[in-house]
Amino acid sequence: MFLRIRHQTRFSYSQPVFLEPMTVRLRPRSDCWQKLHQFELTVDPSPEGRTDLVDLDGTSSAFLWFSGTHPVLNLTATSWVETLRENPFDFILRDQKYLEVPVQLSENYQFSLGPYLHRGSPSAKVDDFAREIAREVNQNTVSFLSTLCSRIHESFEITLRLTGDPMSPEELLSKKKGACRDFTVLFMDACRVFGLPARFTSGYYYGDEEFSDRELHAWAEVYLPGGGWRGYDPSVGLVVSHYHVALTSSPTWILASPTTGNFRGTGADSSLNFEIQMEKVDTLGKLIPSHHPSQE
Repeated sequence: MFLRIRHQTRFSYSQPVFLEPMTVRLRPRSDCWQKLHQFELTVDPSPEGRTDLVDLDGTSSAFLWFSGTHPVLNLTATSWVETLRENPFDFILRDQKYLEVPVQLSENYQFSLGPYLHRGSPSAKVDDFAREIAREVNQNTVSFLSTLCSRIHESFEITLRLTGDPMSPEELLSKKKGACRDFTVLFMDACRVFGLPARFTSGYYYGDEEFSDRELHAWAEVYLPGGGWRGYDPSVGLVVSHYHVALTSSPTWILASPTTGNFRGTGADSSLNFEIQMEKVDTLGKLIPSHHPSQE
């Protein structure tokens, strides 16, 4: 399906400040899952310079630098994206050692996927949570991932938290409620318990009104031999298909942030406002009525 996405971000400061160099990750990926037909990023005030680059995980980013002092910074990203994969189960696991968890990675995979296996603060509570689900599905890898995704969705309350770092997986297990980024971090850590490489992905979800037209969304991607990176969204309990638009992915959430940068100004405070609009179109130019997917 075709989607037009307009993402406006406004940083406001209590007094003019000097803007440090900034990385902007608002350009949707273009690959076999989705095709980016058109993208425009406008910046006000105009930067002194701009470099477009490919980041660590293949993310197309813009690196901006400024001169002078400014009271506001406005970013407007407009994207025309075609999502391509309606069936997220169109794969088979080509490696027999991947059929059951814990999986066994070949030496080449271990070398390449090491950052996606790192657990910052291993927790016995997360270990127990993951192992209980694995026992329920007789250690089957694909069933484990789907059940983990739906279990987090069913067992935890989703909340809207616009700012702040993700909770630790153990904290979410204790509080039983959190934002999409909290659910994603727990899902990733549970996968890594069994040696499943997982990464944090930020982007947009064209689904329930709870997520559309509000904020950036987050979900996890897991690497499966024969399937590549496959998305799982524990916030909605769904395997990712053509209702998701990915911007950026990383082994850690911080490198998947939409923007990274700082400012300098003695005693200055900052505030952030944003607006995200997603519209479904039947061609690259004509809008059609909204439709939301079922949660079956």
